[in-house]
Amino acid sequence: MDWKHLFLSFEGRISRKPFWLSLLALIIIEWILFIVLSLIFGMSMMGGMDPGMDPEAVTSAAMTAMIPMWILLFLFFYPALAIYTKRWHDHGKDGVWSFIMFIPIIGAIWLIVECGFLRGTEGPNLYGDDPLA
Repeated sequence: MDWKHLFLSFEGRISRKPFWLSLLALIIIEWILFIVLSLIFGMSMMGGMDPGMDPEAVTSAAMTAMIPMWILLFLFFYPALAIYTKRWHDHGKDGVWSFIMFIPIIGAIWLIVECGFLRGTEGPNLYGDDPLA
């Protein structure tokens, strides 16, 4: 499976290993870009803790960087949703199940357990052939 299909397509199935590796790649790239944006906009994770730092300057830098950070977050939501959908397909379920993550606490746990740890349907299902076959 190529990267374009993995991150941009909502069709097919993937097993647990590509699921975890692709999510890890997304998280690493996203954090690198967040750090770059933080450096560009002069933000610091510890900016509010520095006694010499003006609180208004910290707030101003955070507000200036908010829009690009939200745009980046939404850009990474699409490939993550594609990965989750393919993993749900491996369980014989529709990709709409990905939105279970928005149910506080229980939804995220359910998504991680079912998509990350449980084996998918053995053999072909409605969404394609078994990725482990």
